Amino acid sequence: MKINLGKRYTSYMAILVNILLKSEGDIVELGTGIYSTPLLHWLCRDMNRRLISLESDPEYYNFARQYQSKLHRIKFVANWDEVDISSHMGVVFIDHMPSIRRGIDAIRFRNLADYIVLHDTEGTKYGYETMWSHFKYQYTWKEALGWVSVVSNFKDLSFLELKPS
Repeated sequence: MKINLGKRYTSYMAILVNILLKSEGDIVELGTGIYSTPLLHWLCRDMNRRLISLESDPEYYNFARQYQSKLHRIKFVANWDEVDISSHMGVVFIDHMPSIRRGIDAIRFRNLADYIVLHDTEGTKYGYETMWSHFKYQYTWKEALGWVSVVSNFKDLSFLELKPS
C-alpha cells in the first residue's frame, strides 16, 4: 500500500470535521485512506452516525476492513457506475480513484447529499471542472495544496467563509 505522508493529504480534515458537526444523517466515504477512514470512523462512532466507506483498491480495502463495525460498513467497489446511490445522505466525502471519477460521482450525488466534500479540487487532474455548474452552493478552501471544496444543492455554505479577525 502506497502511503503518502505529506500535509496535502490531510488538508481536508478541518473542513470535513466542520461539515460533520453541521450536518445530520449518514456519511459516505468514496475512497478510503490512512487518514480519512480512521477520522471518519471515530467521529461517526462518537456521533452515533452510520458511515459507509467504498473502496476500489484491494490494498486500501483490506486496510479499511479493520474499521468494520455496526455503524461502519466497508464495501469493495469493482465498478463505480454500479454503486447504489438512491438514498439521501448527510455528507459524501469524495477522495477516490481513478481520479477522473471524482467529478462524475459528485454529479451523481448532487440531488442526494446535503453536503459533498471534495478533496484536491485544484487543477483538472480530478475531473471536477465539469461539475461546478450542477451545484447551487459552492465553497473552496485554498490555503494549501490539496484544495478542499464543499458543494450542495440543499445547504447554504456561507458559514464556511472566513471571518475577518
